[in-house]
Amino acid sequence: MKAGRSVRKAVGATTTLADRKRRAGQRLVVGFHGVDAPDSLRALCAEVQPAGFILFARNVEEPAQVRELNRQLSSLVPAEIPALLTVDQEGGRVQRIKATEWPRARWVGNVDDPVQTRDLARSMGEELRALGFHVDWAPVADVDSNPRNPVIGDRAFSDRPDAVARHVVAFLAGLEQAGVAGCVKHFPGHGETTVDSHLDLPVVEKEPPALDACELVPFRAAVGAGAPLVMTAHVRFPAWDEDLPATMSRRVVDGVLRQRLGFPGVVVSDDLEMKAVRGRFPLELQLDLASRATVDLFLCCSEVELQWEAFEILVRLQEQDKAHHDIAVDAFDRLTALRRRLLLAPPPMPPLSVVGSIAHRDLALGLQARGRA
Repeated sequence: MKAGRSVRKAVGATTTLADRKRRAGQRLVVGFHGVDAPDSLRALCAEVQPAGFILFARNVEEPAQVRELNRQLSSLVPAEIPALLTVDQEGGRVQRIKATEWPRARWVGNVDDPVQTRDLARSMGEELRALGFHVDWAPVADVDSNPRNPVIGDRAFSDRPDAVARHVVAFLAGLEQAGVAGCVKHFPGHGETTVDSHLDLPVVEKEPPALDACELVPFRAAVGAGAPLVMTAHVRFPAWDEDLPATMSRRVVDGVLRQRLGFPGVVVSDDLEMKAVRGRFPLELQLDLASRATVDLFLCCSEVELQWEAFEILVRLQEQDKAHHDIAVDAFDRLTALRRRLLLAPPPMPPLSVVGSIAHRDLALGLQARGRA
């Protein structure tokens, strides 16, 4: 199936193929280019019915346009399986909506007041809710333990695991108060790397006791606080798995995150277009191994051809292997539980006037000033 290709005739809703297609589509969160839904995305949604959408700065003009775009995206999938509308809004270098200039996580961590962190995240969440979002791909739970790290740095709250843990838990609580689900990332930790996983496959050469004492501390705290989503890192940890990046490793995702830390929620991959995995592993192998590792959702952030290919593979894996049928059912069930948590009784949508409001700007500027001092 390719962009521009005519959509196949719909299969009856009770057929096994229809169920496989529905479950496969619900494993994907997709992105696109432009400030309106392009025809290629509409064609994809007509058959794939993805779990949700991710917006970037390329999709954003101003608040009213973003809220209308999210409404438009919601209309592209069945109302009985509503779309999850998502965005990367960390603050600092990574914020797609810039009506309020939220401070870097490091400056927030420097203030080291979890109440202020919670208030910041609640205010950020109010803006996201006003724009129609349900999920924020934040906070960063990585520990900035390596000053040579090219990708984390001041996106992390601190270089101390206990401080990162405090602020991650507070940030999650603030988002939840606003009716937005946070996602802790990048499990089991991207802070020690010297390579950007957008460009290559990083390796962290630390032994399990050191990983337990540093990388896992914030994630353990987040799981204990009821984090709804965890995003995996395209990073290899030879102490746990000599061959595979965390996203594809059952030893890391199922063994460490789910079994040891007890995480019951939705696990999402980092973007499948990142060069740590793209072109390094065949896509079918990535989806096969990551699914067996209990990854529920896959981010496909821009490439339409990749989105179609991932969908076809996820359908085919269910056809070829009973284990993948069960995996897809489990993933669908966890996603359904997340939707109930988010959408069953959501708080009222705030007015657009909260986006970039004076109160929010004052809060952001105050934290920035104190954190930079």
